[in-house]
Amino acid sequence: MERESSWALCRAPELPDADFQRWRELLESRAGMVLDDRQRSFLQIHLAARMRELEISDYDGYYRIVCGGVSGRIEWVRLLDRLTIQATRFFRHPPSFALLEAYVSEFAQAAGGSSLALWSLGCSSGEEAFSMAISTAEVLSRQGHPMTFALTGTDISSEALRQARQGTFSRQRLDGVPVPLRERYFRAREDGTFEICSRLADRLCFARLNVLELSKAPLQGFNVIFCQNLLIYFRRWLRRDLLNQLVQRLAPGGLLVLGVGEVSNWSHPQLIPVEHPEVLAFTRQADCPA
Repeated sequence: MERESSWALCRAPELPDADFQRWRELLESRAGMVLDDRQRSFLQIHLAARMRELEISDYDGYYRIVCGGVSGRIEWVRLLDRLTIQATRFFRHPPSFALLEAYVSEFAQAAGGSSLALWSLGCSSGEEAFSMAISTAEVLSRQGHPMTFALTGTDISSEALRQARQGTFSRQRLDGVPVPLRERYFRAREDGTFEICSRLADRLCFARLNVLELSKAPLQGFNVIFCQNLLIYFRRWLRRDLLNQLVQRLAPGGLLVLGVGEVSNWSHPQLIPVEHPEVLAFTRQADCPA
């Protein structure tokens, strides 16, 4: 493996066909990510950026580092942070959150003093999870309902989870949050950023999860699961396998919300499609065993 002090000034080398194929196979086997030929430049840019930081001049040398021992596992996590942190925003798909509010309202009226469990799968830096929490808190507040709720956010990126746990956002990142909600659920800081209020933050827990290891995760009994903008990275058979597993993590009567267009021609005997022109969602039959 060749190291050069001038590597930081060099143009990133082209990613050879053999190396591209090898990296694609590694990403799919370890994280389920499928990259097609159109994403070759995306992979090359991110690999080259990390190689530049390490002063590694060839893709083969970096591949050997990633695949080698404990230090390789640490480097793999750092690389994934670059490849998986996606642009996101608060209330990204308003119809989904309107459906969530309608579900929470109906659930609160029917469930009495029960608690509500929600899950944001592929939560990235936390915008979706906090949006779900705000929507839920708003419904319960309007109804004057004493019900409590807890929300779990999971993602494969350690860096994204660090940002989510911090719960601090710039004014620009709060553009999608109406001013009244911003005033109720965020606290302005001296540096011009905004921090999620503690009474809401205390209801959220963020954890790292590789969805390929979903079967090992102790996650069960959720009333609401959001899985949006995640399945598009996986092969069709894996999408269906993950969805079937999510059904088993959903409580009877629970709501599963997916990204529009992320899955087609999929059904499950325990699920009932939600009739909505703008949202892809299902509810689990209430009489199904948990």
